Amino acid sequence: MLCKILKIMKIYFSFLVIVLSVLISSCGGGHSRGNGMAQTDADSMSLSPRYAKGYSVKVLDNGVRLIDVADPQDDKEKMPVSYHFALVKKGTQTQVPAGYTMVEVPIERTLVMTMLQLSNFTALDALDVVRGITGTKNLFNQDIRQRVKDGRMVKIGMEGNFDTELILAAHPEVIFISPFKRGGYDAIKETGITLIPHLGYKELTPLGQAEWIRFVGMFIGKEHEADSIFAGIESRYNSLCQRVDSLISLKSQDSNTKPTVFSGEMHGGNWYAVGGKNSLAQIFRDAGAQYVFDNDDTGGVNIEFEQMYAAAANADYWRILNSYEGDFSYEALKASEPRNELFKAFKEKRVIYCNMKQTPYYEKSPVMPDVLLSDLVAIFHPELMSADYEPTFYRMLK
Repeated sequence: MLCKILKIMKIYFSFLVIVLSVLISSCGGGHSRGNGMAQTDADSMSLSPRYAKGYSVKVLDNGVRLIDVADPQDDKEKMPVSYHFALVKKGTQTQVPAGYTMVEVPIERTLVMTMLQLSNFTALDALDVVRGITGTKNLFNQDIRQRVKDGRMVKIGMEGNFDTELILAAHPEVIFISPFKRGGYDAIKETGITLIPHLGYKELTPLGQAEWIRFVGMFIGKEHEADSIFAGIESRYNSLCQRVDSLISLKSQDSNTKPTVFSGEMHGGNWYAVGGKNSLAQIFRDAGAQYVFDNDDTGGVNIEFEQMYAAAANADYWRILNSYEGDFSYEALKASEPRNELFKAFKEKRVIYCNMKQTPYYEKSPVMPDVLLSDLVAIFHPELMSADYEPTFYRMLK
């Protein structure tokens, strides 16, 4: 009898061992760890972007982060190839999958090509990592100006006309680039320095653009800081969007409460008009306004005055961003193009204005879409903002 009992217990114990083995192997995402190349789903989910479409992240169980970069607008003609990077902790000996360029992180020296890229490093308090920029035009940050002055940062020239000697002298580990712009990267490629496309400016939503701060954070070892900064941006932006939606829902029972808005000016005989799927159009919608072009265009096109007038003659608001010398005014707007006075927004003095010579628009706004949104909501739906609200970028032209 005792032997029979012991035999049953032995079978039961063997069964428990098998069950526990299955449970243990299922932990960590249920992937084989034999060669260290399996993907850990939990880490990948925590690092993957929620709004940005231009990059994705996968984390292997050996800690390597695989980052794939492609055009957020899926334009195969302008960007026929995608980029693949494997981020490996410095000093670590490990394998990376075929087709991926290894980048040892955190990087300590880099160059940036645009204000949007620079804004990420500024927000992350990581200017020490930036050893070169393209220029200082319309740059307000005195810290950066001082770094250029004393040589801690160098001016490497503009896109299409880079100074290769200065680039090499800065000893960058990687260079962040904007492959859709004027380019001139062939000379840089010959240096052998890894080029990292930063496509934030191609994103079609304000939060998508701002989320590239998390992309930069992974390269410089500040992913936690980047996550925290972006979480705040996301929370404030979405909270205000919800308030706008609630107000629109309440008012729409009586009438159409969404004001209409258009953007831009005449330059060289043409008007540059962004499409209805552009991030600017999206922030207008999020602020509770209706953009005059309701189409699927993502970029912008040059159109004649008559085309813009046909679309925006009766629009309620007119948004203008320029670098006017001195104080911009309705008189100056009329002087630049006499027909401007024909627009309803001109007649009713409803021009929304930002002067880039007086405001660090491109220097700060990429990581402050919540503030941009607040400025627009204060104009379109002032009842949602406090009476003493002070705009940062956009204000009504006087």
